[in-house]
Amino acid sequence: MDLKTTLANDNIALPEDFFYKVQKYKEHLHKWNKIHNLTGAKDEKTLNDFIYDAIYPLKFLPPVKNLLDIGTGAGFPGMILAFGLPNTQITLVEPLSKRASFLQFIKADLHLQNVQVVKKRVEEMPKQTFELITSRAVTDTALLLELSKELRDADSKLLFYKGEKVFDELDKSSLGTMQHKIIETKNRHYLLIGENI
Repeated sequence: MDLKTTLANDNIALPEDFFYKVQKYKEHLHKWNKIHNLTGAKDEKTLNDFIYDAIYPLKFLPPVKNLLDIGTGAGFPGMILAFGLPNTQITLVEPLSKRASFLQFIKADLHLQNVQVVKKRVEEMPKQTFELITSRAVTDTALLLELSKELRDADSKLLFYKGEKVFDELDKSSLGTMQHKIIETKNRHYLLIGENI
């Protein structure tokens, strides 16, 4: 996949320096991955797939002032979203030291003013409100809703990056009266939860 062409074809508006940041990020990730095994995305194609997957929601997300990414790992989706949303304050929560250190390094190297890295489990976060909460491949929907309940209010949106199992999860989850929709792409199901979506 040619990332630039694919994103252009999808009419996803990105900042001018997005691809520069992505390139620097990929170079650092390749180096760190050899020593620390931060992610399973080890080749160019898989990395491009992960980056595309992370940034695609810019196509349908409303603008937000702040965003919390639960369990960012090596940066998916939170760090990639930070490249694409320079005017959004993004908090990356990652409990593992080696991954949090990598995220901190990327923040410093790329002078990302809109990123805060928090080396904690999400349940240890102080009570506060985020307009958007994201998560990819961390746990099931019901548990994510439970973990994030002190970090959102009635107006907050949640975006969970899911596979096909999302339909089974919704049967079992405690969405209650929360509105939701599923945006399906070839390799990903995005579950968007919140009022007025």
